[in-house]
Amino acid sequence: MSRTALNVPRWAVTSSFLLSLVGLGLSVYMTIAHFDGTQILACPTNSVLNCAVVTTSAQSYFLGMPVALLGLGNFTVMAALNSPWGWRAKPYWLHVARFVIAIGAMVFILWLIGAELLIINHICLWCTGVHIVTFALLIVLSLVCPTQLGWARSVAE
Repeated sequence: MSRTALNVPRWAVTSSFLLSLVGLGLSVYMTIAHFDGTQILACPTNSVLNCAVVTTSAQSYFLGMPVALLGLGNFTVMAALNSPWGWRAKPYWLHVARFVIAIGAMVFILWLIGAELLIINHICLWCTGVHIVTFALLIVLSLVCPTQLGWARSVAE
């Protein structure tokens, strides 16, 4: 059986693409900071906030790869999938991948938040920006993807 994804509202296309671009921008900055050094991070330092401590901790690596680089890869793919062209793509699996990647990214973000709060004992404002964008993107996609993919009925039915 050939499955096709249904159209989505324009607000979802626009907001998901803009959120992906914001996440991409934040991830580029975090990746540059990872490789150039934390001195370029514009972040306050106090008992709670300290981007340098967070971004140089053991938890800033996952399976030997910098988390910033994983974020860059994630948002590069999401910017493509959430572009107007990505939403118009014919292959059904691309639309499934968009939703699955968003869910996976949020699960990883929850682990990172836990690491910041429970292991590192500091919070990075730039990381928090990425976390917020990831969560907002998941909300947008959760509102449209199940219906678009034919997994749920639309409200209009």
